[in-house]
Amino acid sequence: MKYLVTMELIGTPPVASPHELVQWLERMVIPSEEAFIKLEAEGKILAGGDMSGRRGWAAIVEAASNEELTQLLDSIPQWPLLKVDVTPLESSEKRLVQIRQHLERLKAATK
Repeated sequence: MKYLVTMELIGTPPVASPHELVQWLERMVIPSEEAFIKLEAEGKILAGGDMSGRRGWAAIVEAASNEELTQLLDSIPQWPLLKVDVTPLESSEKRLVQIRQHLERLKAATK
């Protein structure tokens, strides 16, 4: 199943000094970016990247279930600090079949 996933840091990073910012970048930001790259290499992220001009990320993610998606997102170090939106996506091919079936029912009902 495919999902549209957006993750965005809301507010400011939880740091109070330049030293804490360095630690934040080393412990959270860089490992999170590395996790995204790893998921891309594994074929779990089909397309996506950092959102320009914002502290966030958007992607099309492939997962077998909602549970697998949660596990994938949980592997990203910043996950607990991000606002996450998930939209399950339907196949366009399947949707076209449904529309055609609906059309045939409508035509039959209007005869």
